[in-house]
Amino acid sequence: MNLVIVESPAKAKTIQKYLGKGFVVKSSYGHVRDLPKSKIGVAVEKNFTPSYVIPDKAKERIKELKKYAAKADIIYFATDEDREGEAIAWHLYEVLAPKKEKAKRITFHEITKTAIQHAIENPRELDINLVNAQQARRVLDRLVGYELSPLLWNKVRRGLSAGRVQSVAVRLIVQREQEIAAFKSDEYWTLEALLKKDKQEFSSFLKSKKGKAIPKLGIKSKEEVSAMEKELSGATYTVSSITTKEKKRTPPAPFTTSTLQQAAFNQLGFSSKRTMMIAQQLYENGHITYMRTDSLNLAAEAVASASATIKKLFGDNYALAAPRVFSKKSKGAQEAHEAIRPTDPSQTPDDLAAQFEPSQQKLYRLIWQRMVASQMADAALNQTAIDITAGAYTFRANGMTVAFDGFVRALGEKAAFQESVLPKLAQGDTLDLTKLSPEQHFTQPPARYSEATLVKALEEHGIGRPSTYAPTIDVIQKRGYVEKNEEKRLAPTEIGTLVNSVLTEHFPNIVDIDFTANMEASLDDVASGDKKWQPVIKEFYDPFHKLIGAKNKELKKEDLTQEATEEKCPKCGSDVVIKLGRFGKFKACSNYPECKHTEPLGDEKKLEEEYSGKTCPDCGKPLVVKRGRFGAFLGCSGYPECKHITPIVKDTGVKCPVCKKGSIIEKKSRRGKTFFACDQYPECKNAYWSKPTGETCPQCSSLLVYGAKNTIRCSSKTCKFTKENEEE
Repeated sequence: MNLVIVESPAKAKTIQKYLGKGFVVKSSYGHVRDLPKSKIGVAVEKNFTPSYVIPDKAKERIKELKKYAAKADIIYFATDEDREGEAIAWHLYEVLAPKKEKAKRITFHEITKTAIQHAIENPRELDINLVNAQQARRVLDRLVGYELSPLLWNKVRRGLSAGRVQSVAVRLIVQREQEIAAFKSDEYWTLEALLKKDKQEFSSFLKSKKGKAIPKLGIKSKEEVSAMEKELSGATYTVSSITTKEKKRTPPAPFTTSTLQQAAFNQLGFSSKRTMMIAQQLYENGHITYMRTDSLNLAAEAVASASATIKKLFGDNYALAAPRVFSKKSKGAQEAHEAIRPTDPSQTPDDLAAQFEPSQQKLYRLIWQRMVASQMADAALNQTAIDITAGAYTFRANGMTVAFDGFVRALGEKAAFQESVLPKLAQGDTLDLTKLSPEQHFTQPPARYSEATLVKALEEHGIGRPSTYAPTIDVIQKRGYVEKNEEKRLAPTEIGTLVNSVLTEHFPNIVDIDFTANMEASLDDVASGDKKWQPVIKEFYDPFHKLIGAKNKELKKEDLTQEATEEKCPKCGSDVVIKLGRFGKFKACSNYPECKHTEPLGDEKKLEEEYSGKTCPDCGKPLVVKRGRFGAFLGCSGYPECKHITPIVKDTGVKCPVCKKGSIIEKKSRRGKTFFACDQYPECKNAYWSKPTGETCPQCSSLLVYGAKNTIRCSSKTCKFTKENEEE
């Protein structure tokens, strides 16, 4: 009997099916050893030697694996092929302690019968360099967490934590928020001319004056554009030039981990965590290749299968004569394996529909379309540019037709190739002016990061690796440093901003983008065998440890968490300061604990004024504004004797279209997520995840809601209506 050990039971089940008799496939259920939770677990004085322990939850599993290992002729460690998988295999080897000749390491990029059999026939030894790279990351993160987190507890607030990659991610989000706050909007105007030839109208935009191009912000005021309108009102509009050219559009590369997370967020609305969870399921059931990768390579047999599928589904003219090859250009990219692709491109999403849950089919379709499209012919577009002269001014009209849709046929990006057909025109033709349309605009601040754009930024800076993007984004939200708004954009919380400020000022290396990227590069060097892991840790740790000691003595909590004001305490006359509490900022007497005077800050003060005079319906005492985990609420001033509370409702001003009695108000789910629902609940259960605009859809009459990327969309799942948000 041969024993094969993998991480997950789903993976074990799939592999057992391919290996059959003579093999027993068992799961380790992930890690079987780790650093202890109760202490640091790293002997710094002994060259950073880690002390691993078997967690309680893994002890029964290890007992069972030892039983099978004792009977096995050969033990195949078949964990994932990345550093973490190599480390799990090494920990299993250390715990099971088989004879060296009995232990074999196997890896595969896809869970198919061919790949599994090939791996069994071509085992290798454990790659200790990959193991050491993972050990270095684990030790480094433990040292940072166990030394920096207590400092944050003592000097800022209990329960805080810090980590290398997560702190840089928070810094990026805080910096973007600072850019938005500092942004000053500029007014500018555009001028369009609606022209007509033989009853066919088309639009053109103002391009230049007296041959000099008018830039985007070239028209600054209504006065300027009005003067232009006067000059143009009596002008003759004449076609001065026509340029037509064919333009090729090449398909995007197959997915890597980061681009899959970006596409799944943008097209399916999946979070990074959800995307990776579903991708793991598809991989373990043999439908896609390994989902943690930054390579764009494709196996020759997969390309051949894709080519045959393309010819079958779309026709020979959609296939390539030779495979298209992509190269990775991001920082720290490793071209070791393959891009994410279907294990069998001939199996379309519809072919496998019966085997998938809806979310699995959506993600598989995304992966299948992207890989197949990458091996299809370019799309060909006919683009026409027409210049129209009107006195000293020149307008430009653009038109486009699709000569050949190529790879777009597989991607289904119809909106990307929306044709705009111009009338048949010739140089010298005179056109009729239907109307001039001036439009006011304002420059917009940079958008907050979404999960997709944050992943893109992390990858571009070389921060983290494919396996760390989703966990990083998840942990900064769980720790309350960052929260999602209703547009699914990431914004820093008050505590996230404060922690970032402390780290930026006092521990600059922890949040320095280049420093963190260089550390990732050093871990890559450990993985390739070019560096030893202990010197990499020592180079970082020695100055870091010294700095921690100095800052513990130097920093005072009040200096970090309090802001001075010019106000005096109404009770004792001491200075009033702004403090950061568990639920946000508030004003308090600096003479605490002798004086315990506090008062709300900002919006809460307005709420207090708005709701002053209201009394408790249970005991008659005044209601006061209080703040809890999910925001402000009204509570009885007689607490704890009276525990009456009343929520403070944020009304959107939109009437409920279902019951026609209530109003749509802002609410919080059990998990703290904002949604919008009728205030007549439970009689009316109408609700929306996005904020309603108050308008109704012109196609189906459902409420319109604010969508992503400055759009407004229909709230009905069956209606695809969208439009640009003109308020932006």
